[in-house]
Amino acid sequence: MKKWNIGRPELNYAEELQKNSNLSPLCCQVLVSQGYWNLLQASEFMGCQELSDPFLICDMKEAAEVINSAVDQGKKICIYGDYDCDGVMSTVILYSYLSEIGAEVVWRIPERSEGYGLNANAVREMHEDGVQMIITVDNGIASVGDAKLIRELGMELVITDHHQPGEELPEALAVVDAHRTDNYSPYRLYCGAGIALLLVAAMNDGDTQMAMEQFGDLAAVATIADVVSLTGENRFLVQRGLEYLENTERPGLRALREVSGLNGKKMDSVSVAFGLAPRINAAGRLESPRLAVELMLEEDPEKAMELARQINDINTRRKSCEADILKDADSQVTEHPEMLSDRVLIFAGNDWHPGVIGIVASRLEERFGKPCFMISIRDGYGHGSARSFGEFNVFKSLTACGSLLEKFGGHPAAGGFTLKEENIPEFRKQMQAYALEHHKIMPVMEIHAACALRPEFLNPEAVNSLQALAPFGAGNEEPVFLAEQALVQEVRGLSNNAHTRLIVQLFGQNYAALCFGKSPEKLGVSAGQYYHMLVRLNVDDYKGRTSVSLFVQDIRPVGIPQAKLLGAVQVYEQYRRKETLPEEYYKGMLPERRDLAAVYQAVTERPVLPETLAAPMMQKKINYCKVLTALDIFIEMGLMAKDFNSGEVRRLPAQEKINLEDSAILSELRTLAGIN
Repeated sequence: MKKWNIGRPELNYAEELQKNSNLSPLCCQVLVSQGYWNLLQASEFMGCQELSDPFLICDMKEAAEVINSAVDQGKKICIYGDYDCDGVMSTVILYSYLSEIGAEVVWRIPERSEGYGLNANAVREMHEDGVQMIITVDNGIASVGDAKLIRELGMELVITDHHQPGEELPEALAVVDAHRTDNYSPYRLYCGAGIALLLVAAMNDGDTQMAMEQFGDLAAVATIADVVSLTGENRFLVQRGLEYLENTERPGLRALREVSGLNGKKMDSVSVAFGLAPRINAAGRLESPRLAVELMLEEDPEKAMELARQINDINTRRKSCEADILKDADSQVTEHPEMLSDRVLIFAGNDWHPGVIGIVASRLEERFGKPCFMISIRDGYGHGSARSFGEFNVFKSLTACGSLLEKFGGHPAAGGFTLKEENIPEFRKQMQAYALEHHKIMPVMEIHAACALRPEFLNPEAVNSLQALAPFGAGNEEPVFLAEQALVQEVRGLSNNAHTRLIVQLFGQNYAALCFGKSPEKLGVSAGQYYHMLVRLNVDDYKGRTSVSLFVQDIRPVGIPQAKLLGAVQVYEQYRRKETLPEEYYKGMLPERRDLAAVYQAVTERPVLPETLAAPMMQKKINYCKVLTALDIFIEMGLMAKDFNSGEVRRLPAQEKINLEDSAILSELRTLAGIN
């Protein structure tokens, strides 16, 4: 269960903002809910119309000068990138520009098996190939040792990166990173391709317009793909870059758009994030990033289409690979359901493809609402990828377990690591111990809604006005709204029940509400019942008639007290982990005979999520902790079954009379509560 945070923007601020702008009332409500309370703040968010002077970034002037000088002197230059979408686009931007001005330039991107960033073998090979200057893009800020090797071999080094620097900067002719502590440029949140684009501008006397016209399409794709904040200059870069992307003449992008099924569709941040970017990333994840670079550089449309189809096939294989790993993880949960009570979920399996375990970690994190670590075991080593949210910091947790790790890196929300297979059991213990020490109460996944819907918001003109806030992405998510007391009138499966279409009544009007990825059975929604929903708004245009529809992000029955449920889940999991609780807590979760009977009668042979039982049970004065322990007792005694991956429970046909007094769970709780 996710925590709903509902914004309640003060109407006087929204009205004042609307009075002094041409924004719609709905847009003003959203802006105020995001903390933009006046016209000045809103203008700072929405009003960026150009990139700032690239020379304001520390070492940018020096980088432009030494690279221009190297070009003039005919030095052999190598652009050294990274295997993700940002690294690919950064490489293409700088390589293309240097090629156009007549430089002797080559490019190199390490294979995923080589690891991220510079490495000694690559440096020596570039030296043997006659490279005289290395320019890193989207990496290099942590390459202190490799920078020394480059200097010892007599080569020059220019670093351009956007990752956080360590205490020591690499030794280079220039280190361009807006996150340097001595950098005072007005904007710092670019991705690697954004920095590469600004470097191109700097090499042309700071001409950002020229750089945007040439490479804005590539930089926009990278900025969206790398999930950097779409605020300030990044917002402008993506807005303008999407316009260039819409009419791009690059054969590679045109071919990729076609194989992605995006021809004839508007290019926006969503189509890039879910259409183009995954395919570019798939090349580096499963095969070689060279394919993606070659696609972006290809000038022959037929050859570009061949490469695009090849990459599309790799992306299809990537999806299959993910599905296989998810299936393995599902099996582990089924075999060891007790792991779901852990503070941190840690999965390990043999020969999982290391290029996709991060994606699977994200999916499992979303499904179970907990930080997730995935470990692929091969040749005696485990290669891991982690995802987290809220206050649980992946990098700090890996640092705490550092004595067990061969190497690791990352940031608060994600990280990668390597350890010996023999150390995995101890890693599990230490990670759980870290979580207990630093997070007595573990963070809960949250969904933020801008505000509650009002009748005047549910018309096509109001919904379309939200595009003034686009492009949407990290730091500027597409607005979500609370739809209160929605009466479900119809439930229908779509695409062989892969999705669900609801007809709901709000404010006396009917609206279609789409729930993607959940069948009617999994959704557990019944016609004739009232629900609260978190939704995104959409305008449908069918045969010239426009109407508003809803995309459901989350749904729950009316009457569920969120704080009580979340608190009950925390206490229940502490009990399941055998953590010591006050005696009164055990008394509070110990179900009496009437409680057991009520829960048993509420569950049928149709699968149901436990949280849907909360409201009716609370009306009977049965708290949610008792509901959860009662379900465990019935599962223990063979009266119910649970799908631990979906969380659903169902009643089993009665075979013979069962004496619940034989339940070990019931006996244990009574002992802990001081009753036995």
